[in-house]
Amino acid sequence: MSKSNLFKWRHYEANIILLCVRWYLTYPLSYRQVAEMVNERGMEVSHTTIFRWVQQYGPELDKRCRPHLQITNDLWRVDETYVKVKGKWKYLYRAVDSARNTLDFLLTAKRDAQAAKRFFRKALKASHNQEPRVVTVDKNAAYPKAIDELKIKKELPQIVELRQKKYLNNIVEQDHRGIKRLVKPGMGFGSFNTARRTIKGYEIMNMITKGQIQAVAKGAVIDLKFIAEIFGVAA
Repeated sequence: MSKSNLFKWRHYEANIILLCVRWYLTYPLSYRQVAEMVNERGMEVSHTTIFRWVQQYGPELDKRCRPHLQITNDLWRVDETYVKVKGKWKYLYRAVDSARNTLDFLLTAKRDAQAAKRFFRKALKASHNQEPRVVTVDKNAAYPKAIDELKIKKELPQIVELRQKKYLNNIVEQDHRGIKRLVKPGMGFGSFNTARRTIKGYEIMNMITKGQIQAVAKGAVIDLKFIAEIFGVAA
C-alpha cells in the first residue's frame, strides 16, 4: 500500500501518527498515557484513536521491516510464554538465536504439537532466518513430536539436533521480559485479533531496538528515521 493510501483521510500528519505508534510499541505505556503525552503538545487525540493507529500500523510496520532484518544464526532457542486474552491465558511462541536476536513469534490458542509445528513453519519461512543446526527447547513434550513430524515431511533436515535442556533456554526466557513489560500496562487484550496485531508491533519494535535492522545502528533518533523512510514520510 502506498504512503498516500495508507494515511489517507487521517486528521493528523503521518509522522505524528507513526511517532505515537512507536511510543506505544516501544515503552510500557497505556493508550491513555500516550494520548496525554500528545495532548500536552497542543493536539486533541483520544486513547481510542491511539488504539486504532496501533492496530492498523503495527502490523504494517512488521511487514515493512521484514525485508530489512539481518540474517540470524543457526542456533535456535525456542520457548513459549503466556498472554491474557479476554481473561484467559493464550500462548506466545517465541524464538531467539544464540546472540539474542529474535527469530520469530506466534500467538496461539493452544499449547500442543500442532501449535509448535505452526510456529516452526513460520520461523523457517522467514527470510532472515538460517535453517537451524540445533534447536534448544525445554521439557515440553510437544516439541520433540513437532520436530519429528517436520522431519518426516522433509520440512526440516534430519541432521537438525534437538536439545531439551532448560538451563540453555535462559536466553529466550529472559528475552520474554521485553515483551511482557509492554503487555502489562494494558492488563491483557480484549480479543485474539487485537492481541495478534499489537504483538506484531511489539516484536518488530523490539527487533529494531536490538539492532537487527541492516545498516541501522541502535538509537531512538535512528529508529525514528528508519521508520519514517520505510513508510515514505519525512522524519
